[in-house]
Amino acid sequence: MSVSATPGTATAPSLRAAWPYALLLAAGILLPFTGNDYWGIIATRAAIYWVLVAGLNLVVGFAGQLAIGYVGLLTLGAYTTAVLCARTSIGMVPALAAAGAVGAGFGVLVGLPALRLRTFYFAMGTLGFATIVTQVALAWTDVTGGGVGVPGPVLPAPFDTPWGFYAACLALAALCTWMTANIAASRFGRAFVAIRDAEVAAEVCGIGKPRMFVLVFLFSGATAGIAGGLFADLQTYITPDAFTFDLSVLFFIAILIGGRGSILGPLLGTLLLTALPEVAAPLVAWSTFLYAALLLVIVLLIPGGIASLLDWRNRRPLERDRSIVPRPELLPELLVERHRAPPLAMRDIALSFDGVHAIDGLSLTLHAGEVHGLIGPNGSGKTTTLNVICGFAQPQRGTVTLGEATLPAGAPQSRASSGIARTFQTPRLVGEARVIDNVMIGGTVTGRASFMEAALSLVRHRRDERELVRRAAIALRCVGLEALATVRCDRLQHSELRFLEIARALMLAPDFLLLDEPAAGLSAAEIEHLGRLIRAIRDRGVGVLLVEHHADMIFDVCDRVSVLNLGRELAAGTPAEIRAHREVVSAYLGG
Repeated sequence: MSVSATPGTATAPSLRAAWPYALLLAAGILLPFTGNDYWGIIATRAAIYWVLVAGLNLVVGFAGQLAIGYVGLLTLGAYTTAVLCARTSIGMVPALAAAGAVGAGFGVLVGLPALRLRTFYFAMGTLGFATIVTQVALAWTDVTGGGVGVPGPVLPAPFDTPWGFYAACLALAALCTWMTANIAASRFGRAFVAIRDAEVAAEVCGIGKPRMFVLVFLFSGATAGIAGGLFADLQTYITPDAFTFDLSVLFFIAILIGGRGSILGPLLGTLLLTALPEVAAPLVAWSTFLYAALLLVIVLLIPGGIASLLDWRNRRPLERDRSIVPRPELLPELLVERHRAPPLAMRDIALSFDGVHAIDGLSLTLHAGEVHGLIGPNGSGKTTTLNVICGFAQPQRGTVTLGEATLPAGAPQSRASSGIARTFQTPRLVGEARVIDNVMIGGTVTGRASFMEAALSLVRHRRDERELVRRAAIALRCVGLEALATVRCDRLQHSELRFLEIARALMLAPDFLLLDEPAAGLSAAEIEHLGRLIRAIRDRGVGVLLVEHHADMIFDVCDRVSVLNLGRELAAGTPAEIRAHREVVSAYLGG
């Protein structure tokens, strides 16, 4: 089983990480032998809830969207299954499939506002959807029976008995666990986490947020719809009163107390919250209060949830005196021989913010196989230039071209497919992910397996993962971070984060690499290592655009240098020519 050993991360399947799931499954299989019918019903309810929460966990825990009103999709699935079974002769299994399809469709409908709405606004939108569904079920008496309700469906033999139904629900819950664990350990799972924690970096890596959101809301909606159909069977008779606000709270809090970016944590959270009302039956009227109190305790005492308690490996202390020793000689394993890319050029770019000229008529050409330095005082437009090239900033005038092709403005996710990679002034990384997972995010667009191939761990997906792991390991050796591959990124030193970003960019095997002040915060020895690495990247035919304040490094590694001042090019030429340029010396270099 592919599972995430660390919150928010996953790479290859791990038998060692699978043992908790095997233990839970074994306990579930042995439960019928106890003969306790009451706990059988509770376990059945927990399995059904987990089918929904497993999909919702990808939305909330991985993609970071506050989707609270998923009880609305549960309601749709329940009524779809019940009405089809009551009004037609298609049987419950096809009706469950139809419920999954309805849930998937409405899941996307509910999820699309997440492209515009943020945090609590989106959460309120999902709650509004749940309220609307309940009111429609109450008012549409011809179909749903209104307040009277409709009989629940029944699975065919041998699943038409309580323990038979439990076995079916347990098997489906196990399947959903396996599929969501596979997704979490795939390029899709890493892409969701990147969108959640480092959206700008995700776009640079070619990860399209709309497409990813459609996929995750389709899947989570389908699981919610199917869970609704099973819930209708469990209830035997469904009315709108069965789909309460407490259920929405339970689903959402199960993920929060379980820990985001984890599969096992929310699974344990679901089991805990399902059993809690039964253990504390006299306090059932206080269930919402108990959920809120439990959530408060988790937030205050264990912010990472149950998953952080299970993540004992990342509590081990790291060596303090760590040194970075890149191995540029390994770059040929990562950057294979290829034809030189056509020039990357800016033509007469003008960009203003509230009347202030950030870039004023700038033209610049970057050739493959050269290091082009970009220097100038703070506020001269250096980072803005990179933002224009990468599509984050849309100029009022001018174009960015790659050879004869014009690169679209406002489409940063398209740059990766054009062979353009980038680092940032402030490292944009996923702190809760392991170092190797952060690097693998850079190779997302190179994968070929589809979302469902990843969910089912088919051959092409496994081949993609093996190649991504191989390339990520090489990239880490190139930058000197291979010893930290399994460490969480938020435990790294600042200098290590700088080199980690470069490793992630190299995963794309780019034609052009844009570096935004990569030497900031580095020691003299680390700057020397960085310069040697940049020269080696250039020697592999990559064009490097280097924004940097360390003038000695610029003049040491660059083939050409452009100097900006107030958004305009003050001078351009070889390092020797720039050193001798009177205006540059006066305006920037000093002396």
